[in-house]
Amino acid sequence: MKDSDKPDVVIDAALELIAEHGFHGVSMAMIAEKADVGMGTIYRYFASKDVLISEMYKVVENRIYKTLLDSYSKDTSVKERFFHLISTLIKYMINHPLEFRYMEQYHNSPYGVAFRKNLILNNHQGELDVFKELFQEGIKQKVLKDLPILILFSLGLGPLVPLTRDHVFSLLLLDNELIKKAVEACWDGVRRHT
Repeated sequence: MKDSDKPDVVIDAALELIAEHGFHGVSMAMIAEKADVGMGTIYRYFASKDVLISEMYKVVENRIYKTLLDSYSKDTSVKERFFHLISTLIKYMINHPLEFRYMEQYHNSPYGVAFRKNLILNNHQGELDVFKELFQEGIKQKVLKDLPILILFSLGLGPLVPLTRDHVFSLLLLDNELIKKAVEACWDGVRRHT
């Protein structure tokens, strides 16, 4: 294995272990063993477990962001972009259940509290920016409800977590038709009704 591949191997091992055991149930030693690297290797790239968890978030968010922007066009309507982003996000999370489970734990942990504070204070840049820009444009065009951005996030993206969780745990099968209907329901929650 090349040295340049080791951080990704460590992150993938940590994703698998955290999905199974949670943040607190995983040690750096467990991650090293799963990744088949020495402890020194992990600490060369990640100074602590907290640093690893934060770096994992950046890696996963970047993967999602790249996927969201694939075939995304600012030249389409707010509604079309909303449908593209939400559908793509649901499908990504369904196809990457370890990343979904990590993100869910992250956002429901003290790490997620700090993340939300940065989001609220506009200090965060990343995957959510595309949603924030879309919501701001939709409000300006009077296509979306004139609500604080965080409420639009909750109405537009909030239902995705339980839906995806139910799919990942085989309680619900989200096929393309059901995804479309779910996205339509999310759109109804954020769009301005005339």
